[in-house]
Amino acid sequence: MSETTQSGLEKALSSKEMLILSFGAMIGWGWIILAGDWINEGGPMGAITAFVAGGIVVGVVAIIYSELASSMPLVGGEHVYSLRALGPIGSFVCTWAIIFGYVTVAAFEAVALPSAMAFIVPGFDAIPLWNVAGEPVYATWIIVGVLGTIGITYLNYIGIRIAAQFQIIMTVVIAFAGLVLIAGAVTSGQPSPDPSFGAGTAGIFAVVLMTPFMFVGFDVIPQSAEEADIPARTLGLLIMLSVGMAALFYMAVIWGSSRALPGAELVDSSLPAAQAMEVLFDSTVAGQLMALAGIAGIMTSWNAFIIGGSRALFALAESGMIPEWLGKVHPEYNTPSNAILFIGGLSVIAPFFGEQMLTWIVNAGGLGIVIAWFLVVVSFLVLRYREPEMERPYKVPAGPVIGIVAFVATAIFITLYLPGGQSALVWPYEWLIVLGWCILGVVFYALSGEKSVETSEEVVQRIEALDDD
Repeated sequence: MSETTQSGLEKALSSKEMLILSFGAMIGWGWIILAGDWINEGGPMGAITAFVAGGIVVGVVAIIYSELASSMPLVGGEHVYSLRALGPIGSFVCTWAIIFGYVTVAAFEAVALPSAMAFIVPGFDAIPLWNVAGEPVYATWIIVGVLGTIGITYLNYIGIRIAAQFQIIMTVVIAFAGLVLIAGAVTSGQPSPDPSFGAGTAGIFAVVLMTPFMFVGFDVIPQSAEEADIPARTLGLLIMLSVGMAALFYMAVIWGSSRALPGAELVDSSLPAAQAMEVLFDSTVAGQLMALAGIAGIMTSWNAFIIGGSRALFALAESGMIPEWLGKVHPEYNTPSNAILFIGGLSVIAPFFGEQMLTWIVNAGGLGIVIAWFLVVVSFLVLRYREPEMERPYKVPAGPVIGIVAFVATAIFITLYLPGGQSALVWPYEWLIVLGWCILGVVFYALSGEKSVETSEEVVQRIEALDDD
């Protein structure tokens, strides 16, 4: 029987399970619908170059996470690092921002699942109920989205080990489909007629802007670090390995798809990667296999972000920053049960807004993720300066230089979401989602009162005690 942690969670995850949890979180649904855009914008080699560059940018942030996760392997990840470095308010902003990103991904998958079914099942769009932003909302979408949310929430509710095993199965499905695509590209594919570098620098940069958010998910490892039954240094190495694996997967999909169809034809397909597979094998069954891999990607991402989001909520509640009922640990399953139900409850709302919600929540949640990344980098620099003797099982080489590079990179990405930026959020829909989340955070923090400061000090003492172990 697995031991429980000081927080009451189950210490049950192996290195393999942690790695697949992170890798599966990153390779969700996006690649199967965006591969055509990448090739059309940047050209086959340009798109691959963009993912190399994007992987390096995210890798710089990931290597910082690696040091912090190995130094403070406690539940909550970003919350723990920012609490030690920036204090309660800075920590709350950082953690509430990353939870926002996780919740929006979970909500995205609740809409992506019926969206995928609509691509696969003829006549799936049935019984229109109402319109949102000019797009119809179908009863079939709501039913599938709600049932999917209930299922994935229950899976997480009954145990981290079961959720991790599910992640392994779904990730194997994705990896198998990817290998089949590469095999088809090698045996039946033809060199792409597209220019290798598409529209040149502008096209490559357009793809680079998309890449950081294709890598969101590596930070699930720090969130669940306390439940990992592995050495602290290994945690840091797994983060970097998972980012590298995801980068290779994306580049393989781009290369394989480009050998099937020109970018202009891929971009017109509802499922470019599935269309490429169908052409390479001259078989609709092969295309359906890739579509099923896309659904598996939805599940891996959904599963991982419920794990990550619920642990971050649990850590905030444990520090007294939000209502304590969100910090309840299930007596039998040793999971943060109320936090899991809270994220599931928010996710189940998304299908009622239809397909348009896909764009709104991804864009709004992206802002939360890059703000959290920025504050983690700030925490890294503060701790390197203020606590140079802190125990660091994995230590970033040239830490201050890497930290400054990451600081500039994450700051630039934040500006992209602001008015005038290339990914500026849309008023009113996307900004209202951000505003609503901010208001909820202020209410939660206000309800915790003075207890947040007192309890946070206790948690900091617990974090610092790790150095003495």
